[in-house]
Amino acid sequence: MRDQLQKYCTKLLGDRAALSGMIAMAAMDDAIVSYGNSELIKIAETISEKLGCACTVVARPSLPFFEWIVRRMPAESMIIVPGDTETRTFLHDIPVLRKHVSRTALFETAVELLGKRKGIVAEGIGIIATGALTVEQAYINWSSIFHSTFVKYLEDVLAYGFTCLEERQDFEIFRNQWLQPLSVQELSFRKGPLTQRSEILYEMDCVGRYTVGCGLVDSFFGNISCSDGRLIYISQTAASLDELAGQIDPVPFDGSSTAGITASSELAAHKGIYETFGCNTILHGHPRFSVIMSMQCEHRSTCDIRDCWRECARTRYMGDTPVVAGEVGAGGLATKLRPAIEKTGSAIVYGHGVFSIGYSGFEEAFSGIITVEQFCRDEYFRRLDAADWS
Repeated sequence: MRDQLQKYCTKLLGDRAALSGMIAMAAMDDAIVSYGNSELIKIAETISEKLGCACTVVARPSLPFFEWIVRRMPAESMIIVPGDTETRTFLHDIPVLRKHVSRTALFETAVELLGKRKGIVAEGIGIIATGALTVEQAYINWSSIFHSTFVKYLEDVLAYGFTCLEERQDFEIFRNQWLQPLSVQELSFRKGPLTQRSEILYEMDCVGRYTVGCGLVDSFFGNISCSDGRLIYISQTAASLDELAGQIDPVPFDGSSTAGITASSELAAHKGIYETFGCNTILHGHPRFSVIMSMQCEHRSTCDIRDCWRECARTRYMGDTPVVAGEVGAGGLATKLRPAIEKTGSAIVYGHGVFSIGYSGFEEAFSGIITVEQFCRDEYFRRLDAADWS
């Protein structure tokens, strides 16, 4: 069990999501097992024991965005509601644990909030998340909240500006030091089209790790597939893209087996794209700037639609890349993606990330996501630098 805790603490560092030395995990085994920062361990152990959950992770994010969200909120506000699809479908909302005068009050409130949600933002501490059944669930929930607060904060800054010099300074450190260049130059891809089972599985495993390593997906979100013309090899639902061994399903196009039962919820969208374009690979990630910019709609103030992520019929554009809305899974998204992706081979889904296709292996699909995310990153900062919040 301790090895599991160490593994996921290391993953939080590898994701560049949590601060070194400010991570702790506690898991229930025959006896409680802990790993990480000694002060944070006390919080994690107490929550795990009181809730009876499999694991609790307490960690301070590598970026102070969660703190600035809380500081911007009215004192009586106790909840954060990001607009991205991950939050809508997975987290619903993120409770805020305000600073308490006593440690007892802190624990009592934290346990109460975590009894209703997968994780919380704790002022002065960081993000606290639990896993009901596994250590991995706690990591997934923590990572999802990191993603959602990242998206929410950058949206708020673009809309309202900075509240003080300290906040602007923190933001400039993020912009100039934390962000890394997006590139495929150091990555190696097999030339396609890929047709042999062994090479397909090997390449999907490699590209999945690239997708996580380049920060194009958080938590267990995103999916990947490859078609040999007869089968769609697709990552399973809830599979982490950097651990795809044994997590890829071969699904016949004709539906002649039940392999699709455990496949990604986006199977219908992948199948429709393959049938329409005859491509060889599809990659879907949740790169953060693409998610942020997909929700920047110039029609919002004059539009009657409120459920934008599901009901909007308009196709907008980020550069040359279409932005469409649609319910994920077997909902409207499966239909809307096909015409959107035709022009450039990539499309952005409102609040949900990027789909990109390739005709000869995964390099084309991966490069497509990198290109879209780079444009959205550049466009975000262009709009931010030109903003007038007076």
